[in-house]
Amino acid sequence: MIYTDKDAKILLLHPTDGSEEKDAEKILFTVKEQVGAPVAYATFAVDDWNFDLSPWEAPPVFGKEPFGGGAKETLRRITESFIPEVIEKCSLTSDVQVVIGGYSLAALFAIWSAYNTDRFSAVAAASPSVWFPGFREYLEAREPSAKYIYLSLGDAEEKTKNRVMAAVGDNIRAIYSDLAKKRPASLVWNAGGHFSDPSGRTADAFAECARRLS
Repeated sequence: MIYTDKDAKILLLHPTDGSEEKDAEKILFTVKEQVGAPVAYATFAVDDWNFDLSPWEAPPVFGKEPFGGGAKETLRRITESFIPEVIEKCSLTSDVQVVIGGYSLAALFAIWSAYNTDRFSAVAAASPSVWFPGFREYLEAREPSAKYIYLSLGDAEEKTKNRVMAAVGDNIRAIYSDLAKKRPASLVWNAGGHFSDPSGRTADAFAECARRLS
């Protein structure tokens, strides 16, 4: 999905799987309700969620599918091919401010991307999978390039019996504490677990980033 308002100065870039693609119009509608400035919005389809969005290889934490470490190639395709394509289709300026964001593993990828390219002006990370092994330590040793990073988490997400995923609460608190020393950032707590209102949380994340950049 690709949409643009006239004279949009902000592009919201949303890596999605099949289910999130269905919510794209709902997310866009909510963002436009909350943001007064014109925006462009584009979804980027991800074929293999666990492979394409993970920054490095890691064993399975649920089910049997491991994480493949394909984030570097996904980021290359986004920055070198997809963003220029959207800019051309939407008649945007080459220096359009790009917000990358998403939900769960896509949110983790969005955060990681801000530490690996200077193309993104802001990050909209809704319920990011920051339990990912080694991710917290990776960020603490580096500097992000984005002007603003939005983090959110459900207040019940850390209350899981899965030991790896239960680290999500402590990790996001530590990441935010470190991040706030380096860049403007927010940490928002939502009611519920990981599967509570993903599209609403994602829309809120994008909307706040757009407001900050407007």
